[in-house]
Amino acid sequence: MATETSNITDPDDMYRALKAKLSDVVPDAELFYKSRLAAQINRLKQERNAVILGHNYMEPALFHSIPDFVGDSLELSRKAAQTDKDIIVFCGVRFMAETAKILNPSKTVLIPSRRAGCSLAASITADDVRQLKAKYPGVPVVTYVNTYADVKAETDICCTSSNAVMVVNSLDSDKVIFLPDEYLARNVARETGKRIIFPTREPRADDELEFDMIGWHGRCEVHEKFTVEDIRNIRRDFPDVAILAHPECSPEVVAEADFSGSTTAMMKYVERTQAPRYLLLTECSMADNIAGANPDKEMLRLCSVRCPHMNEITLEDTLLALQKRQYVVDVPPDIRDRARLAVERMIAIGPVGKKD
Repeated sequence: MATETSNITDPDDMYRALKAKLSDVVPDAELFYKSRLAAQINRLKQERNAVILGHNYMEPALFHSIPDFVGDSLELSRKAAQTDKDIIVFCGVRFMAETAKILNPSKTVLIPSRRAGCSLAASITADDVRQLKAKYPGVPVVTYVNTYADVKAETDICCTSSNAVMVVNSLDSDKVIFLPDEYLARNVARETGKRIIFPTREPRADDELEFDMIGWHGRCEVHEKFTVEDIRNIRRDFPDVAILAHPECSPEVVAEADFSGSTTAMMKYVERTQAPRYLLLTECSMADNIAGANPDKEMLRLCSVRCPHMNEITLEDTLLALQKRQYVVDVPPDIRDRARLAVERMIAIGPVGKKD
């Protein structure tokens, strides 16, 4: 999604724009300070012929000011593939910036903080994938886009939370390896009617088990914190609330929620429906971003779960990244070329259905 403020270079105009959206979300003094940074970034972005991509989990003052495009991993992958700018600044975590580099090998890709990792991406290695492929020869490998480039290079096709079910259904195989998010795999297995095993946790021989999907033990450190008890406690106090859960939450939490979908799907759900109030079970800054874009909707701000990696991305560091061209993201050509095919297959399939 393109943004309205990404070309504002006057600090006072930026302050007014941010205040109009975020006065109920961000303290005024903070908006004033950050509007100065944002206007400076937008000026420098134009001088350097750069595009800024911002994930939906960015903090509100950044999300609503400097990105040329905001969205989830799939949307931003598409924008990265289509850009004609010389520099891509990815306000997100490292695996996202790597994906942009995979799709744009001739362009400079910058990430504002080199500390912006991902617990889920760190849960699996390329060697882990190779061992699974050796154990289950010929079984296609679907890898969540929330992985590093060397893992993608061992993959047949990537997916996002918005198109995971469609990707699995697109394969001409009665079995599939789905990596690395345990909860997303369980949710996809339930939706597709597949029986799933986790061989690293289940020591029995495969011939003792009936299975269609082989999963892994990775989890997102944010989404695994939400529980069914959380939902029931909230419903007791707010019985008319619409609860939205990301598919990286446990299957029990997803089943208890009113809607499950990618970050963009959750945003669209809020925009298109008229519930008395909403609660999002995902990275908590996103609720503030939705509140800024939908002032007529009531968002319950009961969540305190921030992603420590997404939280590393700041306006200050984004400015420094452009000024110094620092934290350049590179992917070795042999890995990049193999990973590109899996990513391009994911982009070609796109989202579908309720996670549109």
